[in-house]
Amino acid sequence: MPVLVQVPARARRPADRGVGIQQGTGLPVRQPADAGYPENDGLVIDPETGVPSLKAFRADGQRPSAKRLEQEIKARMPERSLMGIVARTAYWVEWWRRFGPPSGNEPKLTDPLGRYVIVTFVKGTNMGPYEAARHIPGVSGHELSYVANKHFSIVLLNEAVADLVNAHARVDISQAWGDGTAVAADGTHMDTYLDNLLSETSVRYGKPGGIAYHHVSDTYIALFTHFIPCGVWEAVYIIEGLLKNTSEVQPTTVHADTQGQSFPVFALAHLLGFDLMPRIRNWKELTFYRPSKQSEYVHIDALFGEPGKNIIDFDLIESQFRHLMRVAVSVREGTISSSTLLKRLRSGSRKNATYAAFREVGRVIRTVQLLRYLSDAPLRRRVTAATNKVESFNRFSQWIGFGNRGVIADNDPIEQEKAMKFNALLTNAVIFHNALDIAEIVRQLLEEGWEIDPEDLAHISPYLTEHINRFGEYSTHELGIQPEAYDPKLDVDFTPLREQDLTPAGLGQAA
Repeated sequence: MPVLVQVPARARRPADRGVGIQQGTGLPVRQPADAGYPENDGLVIDPETGVPSLKAFRADGQRPSAKRLEQEIKARMPERSLMGIVARTAYWVEWWRRFGPPSGNEPKLTDPLGRYVIVTFVKGTNMGPYEAARHIPGVSGHELSYVANKHFSIVLLNEAVADLVNAHARVDISQAWGDGTAVAADGTHMDTYLDNLLSETSVRYGKPGGIAYHHVSDTYIALFTHFIPCGVWEAVYIIEGLLKNTSEVQPTTVHADTQGQSFPVFALAHLLGFDLMPRIRNWKELTFYRPSKQSEYVHIDALFGEPGKNIIDFDLIESQFRHLMRVAVSVREGTISSSTLLKRLRSGSRKNATYAAFREVGRVIRTVQLLRYLSDAPLRRRVTAATNKVESFNRFSQWIGFGNRGVIADNDPIEQEKAMKFNALLTNAVIFHNALDIAEIVRQLLEEGWEIDPEDLAHISPYLTEHINRFGEYSTHELGIQPEAYDPKLDVDFTPLREQDLTPAGLGQAA
């Protein structure tokens, strides 16, 4: 768990020409944004409005050597079935041992590994248990439903997900993609039926359902997953997923989309030791704050608006410092959830001292992060890559959850949350297995004399699907059996239908 860091007190206020707080220490420091502006070819600040504009980043494209390596890996990936992937990861990682009946009085399963693998496959793909039982010999729909309800819980599913995250982190190939210190958070829309507590019509997506909110590591694997209503403010769950992540991978940097630009979210993330760096958009709606009335800048002063305005109230931060830290400790220890706190801060009175203090800390941190974002082109590319990665995970997990046309059939909020956990567990199993297959192919290439550049390997995503058979292996013995001719006749007289007066009125009555 990240440690709490200090917010600057009066003795640590920025100097007149300072800009903000040194990231991670709370000490004042002059930012390079002003001094580096003349050489920053990617940034232009309108001197009249103060609105910054960034030059669009154009990727260099995949190197020929990386493209050749990717094509070779894809060509050599062994064909797999989803059921086989789940079974092998269960043997290797033993995540299935997390599950079991809630009490010792429940009857034991004769083959717990096999049943837990099948249930994970069925629920992770979003197939109904009774539909799945028609295609899987030796099981019944009632049995699959019973095991899913009685032997699997949200807590146990989180533990199994963490087992796969830990195993993935111990595989060398994961180092090609990241070191686990960064995570990206984003949500994707999931269709649900209308008659349940969580279903709402999303303004963002324009249709009813819920949001699967994922925290995806820079190594491509999901650390934590929520299922939340469409109507909630997604940003309140940015910190929640980090605190509930129980795996050995504990990121300190979190990236998000524009949902993460709120003052309270920046403040709480900083107090808990997380470096929140979202993808910044809508610069016209963002305000830069000066550390004092005397602060002026040579090149970027227009960003901060009129002189003497948009000033940080450090006196308020100092007076509320101890209370802010108590709140942060309460969140870290689980006395109050971060989502509940952020909801209250968002809807709380602006006259409330706690809200005002969180807002001021958020103004400080967000201003520093905005300046970092403007002045550091490699940072912007990392943020973009991280948010693109979580969007790719969303598509990959939906590809795996192909059952029932992607609609979550359960109306119980707990079962809906479990459905997302099952999908995350299955998706992580596939990611882990793909990583192992990629590593094995790389070993083969090295033995054949290939020179593998780690930078090329970093471009190979484990979200590979071409080699995976989602629908299982179906028997082909019926191809050699010729069916009897079908009978087109039916002993029903349809003449009265044809003799009806099919006027518009008649059609309306029929309807």
